[in-house]
Amino acid sequence: MPKKLTPQQKSFVIWLTGLSGAGKSILAQAVNDILITQHKKTHLLDGDIVRKNLCADLTFSDADRTENISRVSKLAKTLIDDGSIVLAALISPKHHHRQLVRDQFKLGEFIEVYVDTAFEVCEKRDVKGLYKKARKGELINFTGIDSSYEVPMSPEIHIKTENKSIDACVNQVMTYLLAHDYIDDDVSLIS
Repeated sequence: MPKKLTPQQKSFVIWLTGLSGAGKSILAQAVNDILITQHKKTHLLDGDIVRKNLCADLTFSDADRTENISRVSKLAKTLIDDGSIVLAALISPKHHHRQLVRDQFKLGEFIEVYVDTAFEVCEKRDVKGLYKKARKGELINFTGIDSSYEVPMSPEIHIKTENKSIDACVNQVMTYLLAHDYIDDDVSLIS
């Protein structure tokens, strides 16, 4: 009996940007989980994991940040060319970093998500102790302390996380994907 083929999915990258502690990784994982339940082929590229593996040789200088983002965007491009949906959660602090990524993709393949969380909230969360280390001078060029974060000017999705549950943030991403025909409308939102 011939194997039933599933319809080809649309491939694209969801690039989540925001301060350390904004919730990028948690949001990316939650969206990824929903896409997997819908039998989508996905890949999750988390900034911390990428730094430890693919980019372990890089520092946090602007030149090395640019190289880090370039490597991840090239990997994401390869994965979407292979038919995957890629979720990439990286601080990507500068406009030119995010433009470098956007330029790797065709129109409609790149979705920038600004995970907008107040600096004070991010610093309070500080689950990795990075803000403390940066304030003590143990981390140089830490975004938000001694290196600036340039707020995205026109992201496709802008999520203000204050007073929003993770489910509400996920639904905002999923609603965008449905409205712009990135995914089928048989995907249900979180109630």
